[in-house]
Amino acid sequence: MTKFHKLPKTVKKTVRYILQDAEAQNLADIETQLLAAIQKKKEILQDK
Repeated sequence: MTKFHKLPKTVKKTVRYILQDAEAQNLADIETQLLAAIQKKKEILQDK
């Protein structure tokens, strides 16, 4: 079993949406938002 089952429900729903229903434009938008959020969180954690 992977670590996937330990992730929050919203992350699981996002991944399922990407795999099942997302269209090309939606993928680009989701990717942009996720990468920006991850980068911002990394910066916050490094500053601590």
